[in-house]
Formats: sequence, C-alpha cells, structure tokens
Amino acid sequence: MLDNLPRGTICIEDMEMGMSRYLQKVVTDEDIEMFAQVSTDRNPVHLDDAYAQDTIFQGRIAHGMLTAGLVSAVIGEQLPGHGTVYMAQNLKFLAPVRPGDLVRAQVTVTDIEFAKRRVKLDCECTIDGKKVLVGEATVLAPSRKFD
Repeated sequence: MLDNLPRGTICIEDMEMGMSRYLQKVVTDEDIEMFAQVSTDRNPVHLDDAYAQDTIFQGRIAHGMLTAGLVSAVIGEQLPGHGTVYMAQNLKFLAPVRPGDLVRAQVTVTDIEFAKRRVKLDCECTIDGKKVLVGEATVLAPSRKFD
C-alpha cells in the first residue's frame, strides 16, 4: 500500500520553510526479502523467524536502510523530487520496523540556501505516530535556472 502525494519536482524557487511531503507504505515480507537480495545483507534477524525470536527484537525486523529508503523515495519523488542530488544524510534508528507495519516517511524543509541550491530537510519515519527513525538530509535542489 502506497499513499503518496503527487510525484514530480518542486524547484528551489518554489520552496518554502516548513513545506512537507510524505508517503506511507506497508513493509512486507517480500520487501524485506528483496532488500536482502539487492543489498546482500542476509542477517537472519531479517529473514529467519526462529533466529530472530531469540534476539532483543523477539521477532523479525526490516533492515534499517529499507526504512531509510522510504525517506529517499520522498526526497527523490516529491520534495524536492526529480533532479534532486543527495549531499548528506544522518539517521538515528529509534525502534524496529516489522513485517506488516505501516510506515509513514515524511520530510520537512528546515533551511533553504537559494544561492547554492541547498536545502536541509528534517526526516522522520513513524508507525502509528511513534517515531522509528529521525534524521536530517542536505540536498541539491533542482532549479528552473538550470533546466
């Protein structure tokens, strides 16, 4: 399930402080398996129920970077969107994401440097309003001046 705002591009000339975009997605077993295959991270805490049951998580969890990838999707598809170049990202993982969880990934503009086309974004992922990931991204935003 994806609940997205329209995809495309918001040029830096049209950005405002506090502007925000999000997506929601249910993380599935298939997502976790595909991420393990693509990333080659086959840690059994993500793939093996019996193994994961004996960990501090008491069950399987999604890869943290799979969750972070939802933030990347909002940045690359919505805010700023197509043509955005990632420059930096910091993340803090606060709680596990499990198969079947509905994750809301949201980014909010916190700083704009129009002359350098740089935008800072507050990033967070939540499940039922509880933060599971927080961070900040710096991106080079698209501009009509460079089209």
